[in-house]
Amino acid sequence: MSTRRRLIVPLLLATSLARAAFGQTAGKDPLGAARDLYASARYDEALAVLNDLRPAESGNSTSDRRSIEQYRSLCLLALGRGSEAESAIAAVVTADPAYQPSDADASPRVRAAFSDVRKRLLPEIVTTRYSIAKSAFDRKDYASAEQVFRQVIALLDDPDMGGRLADLRTLASGFLDLSVAAAAPPPEPAKKEPVAPPPPPPVPQVDPNRVYTADDADVTAPVAIRQDVPRIPPALAQQARPRGVLDITIDEHGRVTAITVRVSVHPMYDTLLTTAARDWRYQPATVAGKPVKFRKLIQVNVTKAE
Repeated sequence: MSTRRRLIVPLLLATSLARAAFGQTAGKDPLGAARDLYASARYDEALAVLNDLRPAESGNSTSDRRSIEQYRSLCLLALGRGSEAESAIAAVVTADPAYQPSDADASPRVRAAFSDVRKRLLPEIVTTRYSIAKSAFDRKDYASAEQVFRQVIALLDDPDMGGRLADLRTLASGFLDLSVAAAAPPPEPAKKEPVAPPPPPPVPQVDPNRVYTADDADVTAPVAIRQDVPRIPPALAQQARPRGVLDITIDEHGRVTAITVRVSVHPMYDTLLTTAARDWRYQPATVAGKPVKFRKLIQVNVTKAE
């Protein structure tokens, strides 16, 4: 048998066995079939199934690609194909730096190989992800920046990093705090309790029988419309005082209804003055807009008749 034939026959046999195994697991997804073959230590057959898979055949292509490369690397390591396995492990670590095969998934030798590749690749992966996070922060995509900065810090704390890039952790922590603060929604303004308007001032009660004066706070004084003061005759001027005072009451219509002489100018002139005062007219005093009676003192300055 030629060398070429000796190489082709085992390959065809492995492919036939893989297809047969895949046919036996037709009720399962292809990745599940490869997983079962790997668990049964049928690494050649599992690898043949994995090589035929495409991530797009399942729902999540990123997750499928990671799982395919994980089992591909495990199969290659189990088969002693170290260099190919390292390439597959590198693809797994790049896609999911946090992944490491568990005790149930792989032997100590296989787990050690994964750890070696991770130790070599993690510094570059961390640096790249830090740059991605910083770019998101610079363009104010704070939610994305926060997510990637958290991934960076988690990887920096991974034992396989061995304390490398300690300064980068300080930077990543600072930018993470800034991203969290910037991404947080602003606090809602405190709701102000509605302030009840002050009650309106009480409306003054108008007493129609009361005579108001300037001492009442709620009254608006009357305004003179006609208030002519007669001149004092020359014959009375020598005996007259220069000024006098009248006490008058003005009704709701602005008419003078009562007159009292408080300070006399001259008895005869007082008669002239009170007679003239009965014709005086006023805009009446008001309380809350309603006309009221009002008592008023008027000082009279005497002008001599010529």
